[in-house]
Amino acid sequence: MELLIISLASLLAGCVDSIVGGGGLILVPALFAVYPQAAPATLFGTNKSASIWGTAFATVQYGRRVKLRWRVLLPAACTALVGAFMGAWLVTRIEPGFLRRALPFILLAVLLYTLAKKDLGRIHAPRYTPNREIAIACAIALIMGWYDGFFGPGTGSFFIFLFVRLLGYDFLNASASAKLLNVSTNLAALALFAVKGHVWWHIGLTMAIANIAGSLIGTRLALKHGAVFVRGAFIIVVLTLIFKTSYDAFSH
Repeated sequence: MELLIISLASLLAGCVDSIVGGGGLILVPALFAVYPQAAPATLFGTNKSASIWGTAFATVQYGRRVKLRWRVLLPAACTALVGAFMGAWLVTRIEPGFLRRALPFILLAVLLYTLAKKDLGRIHAPRYTPNREIAIACAIALIMGWYDGFFGPGTGSFFIFLFVRLLGYDFLNASASAKLLNVSTNLAALALFAVKGHVWWHIGLTMAIANIAGSLIGTRLALKHGAVFVRGAFIIVVLTLIFKTSYDAFSH
């Protein structure tokens, strides 16, 4: 029964994550509820061992239907990997409590900006020369990779927002691009958890299969309905993140 519950949670998380990020909102609480006695690091590591596969399959699916800007994204993915390792190392030195309290307000600003700009992310119109686009994408990847390694909540949503706002992508192309960078940051985190022995591989494998199935469903929905659908999903996920992170930061 426990495996069934977390597999269903992984399926739903894969679906949501493939569209706009935020799958951790579903899967991580489910793991903590089903395995309350487990070490948090083990549950986080097991979550990464499943979610990385769903994200990777989503990247492949988007790559078949969306013209990904590989010249920009591959250097950015490498930079995100470096940033994630830096963040993961830093979290072993200092406690990220200050981010926990600031995050709801940052997310609220992102939500209000998105709602105010009605046309934001509806049209795909990259606005920079290739070299400048690479530089900006790598800067985004380094900062968000560091954030994912150091703290994490909302990384996929932040990637999407920054690609839309700074690079001129529409929400569909931004979501597709964010998946590749999320694979890099998840790989860095998974490597760290694995080295420390904080992964239940036997449970992670079952969750990974469910996560991939959910990812395929979510990717098809996003590709079928386009940027407007992804924008709506983005607003819902960011709103949910605001409530969740506010509760985590101020409930105690």
